[in-house]
Amino acid sequence: MRFRHPDGSTVHLAYCTNVHPAETLDGVLAQLRDHCEPVRRRLGRDRLGIGLWLARDAALALDTDPSALRGLRTELDRRGLEVVTLNGFPYEGFGAEEVKYRVYKPDWADPERLDHTTALARVLAGLLPDDVGDGTISTLPLAWRTAYDDERAESARTALLTLAERLDAIEELTGRSIRVGLEPEPGCVVETTRDAIAPLTAIGHDRIGICVDTCHLATSFEDPHTALDALTEARVPVVKSQLSAALHAEHPHLPEVREALAAFAEPRFLHQTRTATAAGLRATDDLDEAIAGHALPDGAPWRAHFHVPLHAAPAAPLTSTLPVLKTALTRLVGGPAPLTRHLEVETYTWQALPPELRPRGRSQLAEGIAAELTLTRDLLTDLGLKELP
Repeated sequence: MRFRHPDGSTVHLAYCTNVHPAETLDGVLAQLRDHCEPVRRRLGRDRLGIGLWLARDAALALDTDPSALRGLRTELDRRGLEVVTLNGFPYEGFGAEEVKYRVYKPDWADPERLDHTTALARVLAGLLPDDVGDGTISTLPLAWRTAYDDERAESARTALLTLAERLDAIEELTGRSIRVGLEPEPGCVVETTRDAIAPLTAIGHDRIGICVDTCHLATSFEDPHTALDALTEARVPVVKSQLSAALHAEHPHLPEVREALAAFAEPRFLHQTRTATAAGLRATDDLDEAIAGHALPDGAPWRAHFHVPLHAAPAAPLTSTLPVLKTALTRLVGGPAPLTRHLEVETYTWQALPPELRPRGRSQLAEGIAAELTLTRDLLTDLGLKELP
């Protein structure tokens, strides 16, 4: 979906396909047929943006076989789909029964991460629509915080500098500009937007910036105004933004709130949980750790890294951090010029919701994704952007 900003530029809105498990190119093609095109049809649009997630094997197949890349581009066009952004965070196995800490491997100190992201950049340059010259990729925020020492930090910095050089070469060869954004996430080396400023200014290349995920922003109790002001002052580019909402519990000391939270503690994904205290953030790596004992003070609200559907907040006594998303979106695209032109709805946890909230079948999932995009479209038009055909 495309929108015209009042300044005349085009803002792109997509939904991220990491909600649909696929490790191979055949799996990606099946996603387009079984999920992405049905979402487009539900929205009544001739064109729908998708934030494509390509696992290692799929990316490798496309990067090494020009005919396969042309075939994917043809299939996108045939189904009324377009790609301007990729989710390069998960490497493989994102559809496994247990993902948890595995999603952070390989990290930016491992050569595989550089090679994979370079392949994604080359693929994206070949997938961009003819009238779009800029593409973006989100990636993990350096590494999970443990086992990350000075030596690995230097390896990561070198890898990102090498990536920037390769992105320069891609533009020289193809005429397409690809940028990559580190995506701050609770528990990682770069947990907050402020954590991103030092490593990104040290790299000092405008092709490497930040991806602002509004669920992660909220989970870490970051104020969107403060966060985006700091990035602007440091001249760190907001490459893209993932629009998502976290799980919020206003009164975690109450037994009924703990019981409601327990329904979201599931075995597949990591749900980092935070609370803000006078002494700073207190944290657990997962929601079940917070619920089970006294790891977190419960005199103030808790937030958990669980991407809940944008249009459907959890039932009381829980809610979502949609207000944080709205505030961030106003700052991102509501001003005289957009801070970023690539927006991506990223609710990958539909099948991890409590059983009674999960979609039953493809049709209900498509309906839910379409509802999220409709809500986001309305937020954008309320900010003065005009939806384009």
